[in-house]
Amino acid sequence: MADSRLPRPSAPAGVVDLSRTRRVHIVGIGGAGMSAIATVLMDMGHRVSGSDAADSKALRRLAARGADVHVGHDPSWLGEAEVVATSTAIPYDDVEVVEAARRGLRVWRRAELLHAICATRRTIAVAGTHGKTSTSSMLALILGHAGLHPSFIIGGDIVGVGPGAVWDPDGEWMVVEADESDGTFLELGAEAVVVTNVEPDHLDFYGDERALRNAFARFVDQAHGPRVLCADDSGAASLAAATATDRETITYGISETADVRIEDLGFGRADSLFSIRHEGDLWGPFELSSPGLLYVRNAVAALSMAYALGVPWERGGAALAGYRGVVRRFERRGEHNGVTFVDDYGHLPTEVADTLSAARGGGWTRVVAVFQPHRFSRTASLWPAFGDAFVGADVLLVTDVYSAGEHPRAGVTGRLIVDAVRTAHPNADVRYVPTLDNAASELARILQPGDLCLTLGAGDLTTLPDRFLGPAGAADDQEGAEHG
Repeated sequence: MADSRLPRPSAPAGVVDLSRTRRVHIVGIGGAGMSAIATVLMDMGHRVSGSDAADSKALRRLAARGADVHVGHDPSWLGEAEVVATSTAIPYDDVEVVEAARRGLRVWRRAELLHAICATRRTIAVAGTHGKTSTSSMLALILGHAGLHPSFIIGGDIVGVGPGAVWDPDGEWMVVEADESDGTFLELGAEAVVVTNVEPDHLDFYGDERALRNAFARFVDQAHGPRVLCADDSGAASLAAATATDRETITYGISETADVRIEDLGFGRADSLFSIRHEGDLWGPFELSSPGLLYVRNAVAALSMAYALGVPWERGGAALAGYRGVVRRFERRGEHNGVTFVDDYGHLPTEVADTLSAARGGGWTRVVAVFQPHRFSRTASLWPAFGDAFVGADVLLVTDVYSAGEHPRAGVTGRLIVDAVRTAHPNADVRYVPTLDNAASELARILQPGDLCLTLGAGDLTTLPDRFLGPAGAADDQEGAEHG
């Protein structure tokens, strides 16, 4: 197990020193990643200001906590900033970035600012193509329940807790959801790491799948503490097979080769039961208020890392009983005219298939899925892989692509997903509904009492249930205007 007596790290050369109070200005502060960083910086005692292109729930929340935030961009808003940082969405010619350069201030990237925060704590980084948010939030909950006072930066709101960003001055561990999309996860200096899975994504950044897998290999190899890897995923399992034997490595999953094996699975409409076997001993059953194998795997990843840090299995399992999930992860939004509405962030083939598998176990008469492809680059790269992703849906509606700030690409629309599904399953009931208005009209026509309406995607499709349920607020301004 990890030695808790090791001294806390200090900021390495070339990293912002956050050991003294700083005035920090963040351009693009409203996005999920940067607003979480801003929250932690304020809790650390730093004075934070920032700007974003549009008003949002995140901006209002930061302002209520004392941040000096602005809508739009203006050079004067830097004020007396000593440190200036930008989200990944901010261009080099932004007027505030130009002003920082005129003053001779270095403009720090999100990864560099996050590294500076991590340098003040022993860091556990949770990475993977999907499952990061749930796993990170469960791990933070378990460590907190065990009295370890973790700080954490997680890319989603935790139900019953609030924003996924907390600074606890009494703890030595920091749990971070490690973003692989732009290579950020390689710059965190993490002592301990979790990899939930490695699948093709963000190939516009990496160039090809080989480069992506090499980046994950570097991420794992850099860690000198415990490494927890999924035995059920071929990408993560290959990393486990290649890791150095002089460091602690734990694999988990339903696979017979897993060090921590999942057994005695049982699923309900809104929960799961499972046990784990480790070194011949059976622990559990444990209860989780999220349905499906994908969430059980994430829970066991969190339990395994907590165990490596000294938290007994039974204590970790008891903590999971208090887990209420993360916003937009199989989030039950409500019922209307006998129809249950659930919203999920899933936007990649495997996570879509896993979410639909969980939905099938809920006992609804039909599962009516609405899918919004996310990003033109992602859709162009992955659309053929969606052919088998929707077999759990009785009816599938597919909208056009949510751009997430990307420029359209010729021929890249939701029709690609429809064509992939129809080619793989000619009898599938799949319908192209380009706009959210089209989707709402079609749902109003076809939904019946006893149905589950499952919205899937990382964009503004999350607002679709509100058209039937009324304003919910939980998904308001999910990413902010300039997310990153």
